[in-house]
Amino acid sequence: MNCILFDDERQTLLPLTFTRPVSELRIGIFTIREKWEKLLGQTCSHLTVSYLSEKYPLRSSGDNLFLNGSVIPDKKIAGAVVALRTGESLYHRDKLIASRTDIQPVTGDSSQEEWKGPKRLESASDVLFIRHPWDVFAHNDAALRMDYELATHGRKSLPLSSTNRVIAPEHVFLEAGAVMECATINASTGPVYIGKDAEVMEGCMIRGPFAMGEHSQLKMGAKIYGATTIGPECRVGGEVNNSVISGYSNKAHDGFLGNSVIGEWCNLGADSNNSNLKNNYSKIKVWCFEKEDYISTGLQFCGLIMGDHSKCSINTMFNTGTVVGVSANVFGNGFPPKFIPSFSWGGAEGFATYRLEDAMEVASRVFERRKKTFHEAEQKIFRRLFNDSTKYRAW
Repeated sequence: MNCILFDDERQTLLPLTFTRPVSELRIGIFTIREKWEKLLGQTCSHLTVSYLSEKYPLRSSGDNLFLNGSVIPDKKIAGAVVALRTGESLYHRDKLIASRTDIQPVTGDSSQEEWKGPKRLESASDVLFIRHPWDVFAHNDAALRMDYELATHGRKSLPLSSTNRVIAPEHVFLEAGAVMECATINASTGPVYIGKDAEVMEGCMIRGPFAMGEHSQLKMGAKIYGATTIGPECRVGGEVNNSVISGYSNKAHDGFLGNSVIGEWCNLGADSNNSNLKNNYSKIKVWCFEKEDYISTGLQFCGLIMGDHSKCSINTMFNTGTVVGVSANVFGNGFPPKFIPSFSWGGAEGFATYRLEDAMEVASRVFERRKKTFHEAEQKIFRRLFNDSTKYRAW
């Protein structure tokens, strides 16, 4: 079978999915794509919107297994998917989980009706879906526990240094090259996973469940509450609670980040803070790109949702339930608005448009610092998003 991950709930997951297919979202230790690949033992390609297809190409064949990119898979779901025959589709209530077909799609802009199998089967087990950005941190506890088992089953951790103070060390796993000295770890509340060549510096306090990607650093004295994920190549300090920080992003200094999702290539300046609870303890509303209006999360705790390449200066303050688009630059005194469009430049005192050429120049520099190239496919995505977001920047 040729495995293809299709986008579902893409519009409701913006701004996180402006720059990636749904299955490239990180929740738990791995991205959704990585989870499917580990469970199925196969690589997957993407059926996504046209402007992302150059960076995330489609590979099809005469026997295609379509997988829902918003599903958090487990062993039971993977087993049911593998058992599908050509022409069969697996559902959970009204949601398509997977379909096996000989139809070859061309673009992710097409409808599921064009390629899904006609025979409908119902999943016998519960299924966890990611439908909105806040689901990423809300379901991160469950995803961390599943991924920890997936990542560590039958394997042995590096030995823990005696300089650490550890509760439930049997639930702590260090990959090759990981360094952790003089830290306090409580894994009785959930597993703790430290990726390859990652470093936990002296004085850090971690309460599981927690995961840290390869080559990342947890700065001295950081305070981390579960359920929190730090992706690969990140630098994180200060206080973090129930948040997901995607790869190549930095929050290197003091300041609070809680109940939040931060995209890739972001930077939070020193002493930046977000509110995650309203003064009246009411349910939090956030901006929804699909509705082009604020909708209720149904949550009492919800902090900051920030798209890729966005940044804020030192001492920035974010209101409860703030949504920041792609490549925004936020600075100045006071609280900026709860919705900050892509390619915005400014803060509480007002915004201007962040010039596309300047934004791409900064992105190129940031890529170079991590020995990567801001290639033409990335530039095309920037141009498309800049044009599409113009209607929101009515300064």
